[in-house]
Amino acid sequence: MRQSMQILTAADELLCHQTPETFATIAHADISWTEKLWGSLFARDGSLQVDVGLGKYHNRNVIDMFAGISRGKEQLTVRASRQLDLDPERVGVGPLDYEVLEPLKKVRFVLRENHMLPIRFDLTVTGVLPPFLERKDAQREPHGFRIQSDLLRYHQSSTVSGAVWIDGEKIEVRDEEWFGFRDHSWGVRMDVGEPAPDVFKPQRLEQDFLLTWSPMYLRRPDGSHYEIHHYHQAVDHETTYFSGFVNEADGRQVPLNGMVDELKFDPVNRRLLGGKMIFDAGWGATRTVEIEPISDTGFHLGTGLYFGFKGHRHGQWHGPQHIDGERYADVSARETVEEVHQLRDCVIRVREGEAVGYGIFESMVIGEHPRYGLTRESSFL
Repeated sequence: MRQSMQILTAADELLCHQTPETFATIAHADISWTEKLWGSLFARDGSLQVDVGLGKYHNRNVIDMFAGISRGKEQLTVRASRQLDLDPERVGVGPLDYEVLEPLKKVRFVLRENHMLPIRFDLTVTGVLPPFLERKDAQREPHGFRIQSDLLRYHQSSTVSGAVWIDGEKIEVRDEEWFGFRDHSWGVRMDVGEPAPDVFKPQRLEQDFLLTWSPMYLRRPDGSHYEIHHYHQAVDHETTYFSGFVNEADGRQVPLNGMVDELKFDPVNRRLLGGKMIFDAGWGATRTVEIEPISDTGFHLGTGLYFGFKGHRHGQWHGPQHIDGERYADVSARETVEEVHQLRDCVIRVREGEAVGYGIFESMVIGEHPRYGLTRESSFL
């Protein structure tokens, strides 16, 4: 409802205002402001994975989504976007809807039948640990003065129940057989929309870049459980951002100070092959986690528009209603990875001492990395 220069929405009935504005206005005017939901949900035997994301770009008047399935080397993705102010109260786009069933504990993702691909699902995600904040992602552009990332995120280790339908076949999803992680972030985000045409564009330089992000849930033999999470970025082999915590079941977070890894990557498609991560736990102490992919299952996030895909980007205007998607038979092939990018939600098995569990591992290894046996000639985005 419009009143002079203000707009009232249903959220304005709630007692949660923090600025002298209505909920139609946010604190930043930056068109990269994003509020995003994400989930990576998988069968513990690695046979099937559902990835889902929803992004609200308040200052672009756009809300978009992706929902997809990874089954071994096969990947199917549906994407949709719409004009935000036509239905500002709906947390959903096209065939996808999101519902909070119990705040900070239980949420539901529903992908309805659609004309793009023969996939749909109805999944309830239930936290087994509290949600945990990561360190604020605050990064400045490498050239100039603009803050390109000013983002806060929490994530949650969860079980999953419901059902998935693929090609008309129904697959039951049970909490004891499925696991996953969801997150929620908000703030100014990198890689939103096309760069403005009339702003400074630095000359593209060949840089060696590494990104790893991983929540890992572990259970000890006595039944107690915890999580280790990290997010690491490095440019030309120098760390530019690190967030790491041991997250305990009672909500406590013990910070980690840094990390070195002994990872291996496939030189053909740069997929993770496994290895170790050694975390600096302070005062000379370390924590070593061994990881290995459970199977070929692992959703490539390029089809969810991360780093762009076929000329489309996060938050891009495609009209009041838009939907598209595609199906790949083998996303591990080099020529396909060059199209969908190497960033991938890889389902992993993890171990720390006698504690074992599951995780999601995202990685990008661009340029020359001799310790991984990767040359610049074989690099790609």
